[in-house]
Amino acid sequence: MNIHEFRFDGSKKFKLSEFDTKQKGSFDNKQEALDIKDDYIFELQELQNRLYAEGVEGVLVIFQAMDAAGKDGAIKYVMSGVNPAGVNVHNFKVPTPEEYAHDYLWRASRVGPERGKITLFNRSYYEDVLVVKVHQLHKKTPLPKRCITEDIFENRFRQIRDYERHLYENGFRIIKIFLHISKDEQKKQFLQRIDDPAKNWKFSSGDVKERGFWDQYMNAYEEAINATSTTHAPWYVVPSDRKWFARAVISEILVGELKDINPQYPVLPEEEKEKLSLYKEQLQNES
Repeated sequence: MNIHEFRFDGSKKFKLSEFDTKQKGSFDNKQEALDIKDDYIFELQELQNRLYAEGVEGVLVIFQAMDAAGKDGAIKYVMSGVNPAGVNVHNFKVPTPEEYAHDYLWRASRVGPERGKITLFNRSYYEDVLVVKVHQLHKKTPLPKRCITEDIFENRFRQIRDYERHLYENGFRIIKIFLHISKDEQKKQFLQRIDDPAKNWKFSSGDVKERGFWDQYMNAYEEAINATSTTHAPWYVVPSDRKWFARAVISEILVGELKDINPQYPVLPEEEKEKLSLYKEQLQNES
């Protein structure tokens, strides 16, 4: 696939109106995408093992999306088969009182990426320029008046760019993925959750309420993506009406980024290598 068509690094503008959420790339059907799943997973597993063993660079993968776009399923799919010791997953929901008592980046930085590991954020600090902006929640947050200005979100975009540059310059890759679905597809997913008793738990009245702000959310996403797309922390906008295609794209994105890191298994010092035959002989001669 041509992953670069989904990549936004600040060199081109992202326009929601020009983006087809029903794309299926070069695949003729769903089965073709499923047939290559094992190849992706095997390659990702090997790259992650090397990343973990090397312990030099870390990876932060951020998933953002509207409700029912498939964040949970995508995380489960792309992480299947990898070593759980080398993966951390954090879900960001409504801030707790403790989190409200700190700056909005605090709850993310305290569980930030580790060297040698892949850290996954299911939602993130971007909620503070998305849902907070749509519902003007910053006006209800205990902030000094000097902070609540017309420039608050422009300031936050700058702060986020600075934070992501800080991570990159300290050895961490940032991969930001926006699972983009259409309003019609969201409706279809919501109805499935209502009709299927096994999926009822996924649905809440708040989902319908938030759907009423669809246009405002789309504007907020478009602005946030354009304001925070950089070469060191690009956004990938993934067409997600067809979940099988979205998962194939995400897998290829992660494999490509890890290949670029090119982690290697550590090499023993020569003096340690010379002792290996001795250790082997000792083990074989045990009674």
